[in-house]
Amino acid sequence: MDNAPPKVSFKEQMHQAREHAILQTACDLLGSKSFDCMTMDDVAGGVGIAKASLYKHFGSKEDLCCAAMVKVLHLVNAHVAGLDPTLAAVDKLRAVVRWSLGRLLEGEMPLLPSRNSTLRAVLMSNKEYADGVVHLSDTLGEWIVQAQADGALDPQLPPLVVLYTLYARACDTVVGFLQESGLYKDDEIMDLVLRTCFDGLRAR
Repeated sequence: MDNAPPKVSFKEQMHQAREHAILQTACDLLGSKSFDCMTMDDVAGGVGIAKASLYKHFGSKEDLCCAAMVKVLHLVNAHVAGLDPTLAAVDKLRAVVRWSLGRLLEGEMPLLPSRNSTLRAVLMSNKEYADGVVHLSDTLGEWIVQAQADGALDPQLPPLVVLYTLYARACDTVVGFLQESGLYKDDEIMDLVLRTCFDGLRAR
């Protein structure tokens, strides 16, 4: 019995390729302009297609950006799943933050929507996004608790505060300021931000 997957038509391949380009462009724009400033005209122009063609894939800016955020979330969770399980918990956390800083430096990390943004409501009602956030938060939460037990993180800090602090590095304005200064290479910026995040500012 032939169990080979059905062949994808050329038309469908083109549709998928165009959708991939749309999502990538949306991610790039969300990283540079934010949701509130981005327009569907921006996306269509970035992909090189008519806006009418864009709406054949996504019915609204909210739907498009939600799909882009889900894509980024899948990438984060894939990175987390691929980490060496023998690493210490704090090293896993540092690796995740370093990955997000790298994406931020490349302009590939969507800026978080404002609290009153319509995108926020769409994201919160999207099961795939919500499940992905819960999975990521649960994993990082376990590592935070373990790192505190290991003495690598301050055990007096509530794990939720540590989690949100790490999440905030994905939209840290310090990264952009340091990059614009031209004084540091990207690897140096990531090292400096990781140092201030995990070691603080106090002299040791």
